[in-house]
Amino acid sequence: MAALGAPLRTLRALLRELRHAAGRSYRDSPAYRHVLAAFRAHRVTSEKLCRAQQELHFQAATYLCLLRSIREHEALHREYHGRGERTPQEVAGLVGFRLPQQPGGKG
Repeated sequence: MAALGAPLRTLRALLRELRHAAGRSYRDSPAYRHVLAAFRAHRVTSEKLCRAQQELHFQAATYLCLLRSIREHEALHREYHGRGERTPQEVAGLVGFRLPQQPGGKG
């Protein structure tokens, strides 16, 4: 597994992904408050050494990976997902053909 990096970098990236997911009001969301409270509760101070810090950092990095993957999947799905059935004229135009004109001006 790759190195986790700095916890502050993970926290900032996680909050950035929450902003993408929730929009402008992401600071009002319970997820935002929970992430900040968890990071504050598990930080290392001079008085104590928190053994769960690495565990929290790993869980945060995993959740960050999940949020990024969901966002990228939705973007790919919007770009490449089929838009329903197409008319014969649209299909012919996609491959560079033109449908023949019908007699009587019907086509």
